[in-house]
Amino acid sequence: MTAIYPGSFDPITNGHIDIARRALSLFGGLTVLIAKNPRKAGLFTIEERTELILGAFDHDPRVKVDAFEGLLVDYARTAGANLVIRGLRAVADFEYEFQMANMNRHLYPSMETAFLMTGADFYVSSSLVREVSALGGNIDDLVPPGVAVALREKVAKRTA
Repeated sequence: MTAIYPGSFDPITNGHIDIARRALSLFGGLTVLIAKNPRKAGLFTIEERTELILGAFDHDPRVKVDAFEGLLVDYARTAGANLVIRGLRAVADFEYEFQMANMNRHLYPSMETAFLMTGADFYVSSSLVREVSALGGNIDDLVPPGVAVALREKVAKRTA
């Protein structure tokens, strides 16, 4: 069974990697699904995020990357997927994710959501990683090595 793991992944963090690896051990295949939000300009393009994600998993053939815009249930229905993986960092995440899971099941009754808790070492958001990196902080232990390099390059280009 292949599960889908949606998110912005701008950039992918070690917390995302932790959730994805545990999902792989449970379900055998995973599509990391990059959400396109036309109202937000991401730091990384969809193509850059795709490469960073694939690199973070050493191009593991069990991991695919795709992108979507619109309702997750529409993507899932088209892809024939009925299992969504979501990571939870804190109680605050649960309320929002619970509502989303119920709405997704309302719109696509055969869709299930599996919640995986992030480890204490991985309690950080992509937006916080971007902010710390932009301010010159060390994010090396929060993201895969390739992502750390890409973040430093993006920050250098923006400040040049």
